[in-house]
Amino acid sequence: MKHIILASASPRRKEILELADLDFDIMPSDAEEITAKTAPHEVVMELASIKARDIYERSDKQSMVIGADTVVAYHGQVLGKPADEADAKRTLMMLSGQTHEVYTGVCLIEDGEAKTFYEETKVTFYEISEDEIERYIETGEPMDKAGSYGIQGKAAVFIKGIEGDYYNVVGFPIARFLQEIRK
Repeated sequence: MKHIILASASPRRKEILELADLDFDIMPSDAEEITAKTAPHEVVMELASIKARDIYERSDKQSMVIGADTVVAYHGQVLGKPADEADAKRTLMMLSGQTHEVYTGVCLIEDGEAKTFYEETKVTFYEISEDEIERYIETGEPMDKAGSYGIQGKAAVFIKGIEGDYYNVVGFPIARFLQEIRK
């Protein structure tokens, strides 16, 4: 297998790739992440592609470059990282007791050829009290997370169930990725 470059500074993606014992380097993309797409699965695939192409163009072109992007969506609306604590609270109150989707788009570029796919996981929250939400926000954890929560962190206590790939919700669908590169 070719050497891999991960076009992301996400510590969660790094940890997930390490689970698969892959040899990779990290080279975060600083490309402007702008898309006119609105459907969540299209948004993540386009943003993953922007990141991967940015790094591929700057690389030695001998490595496989991986770009990835994750969003939380509720009723088709993309919920990004919260702007502030009030935004995090609004988001978590909206998700309380509800099912939402997490989408991760992945773009692999190898030998100039790009392959892009996405994974979708449904996540259901228990009802969360306003007090529980405020205590969670005080930890600072939701402030850099899509949808204002990290399933692998303190928000684990809010999760009633998931349908699909847990690692997709964390930020990278490692099993699907490995299936795709074996094709």
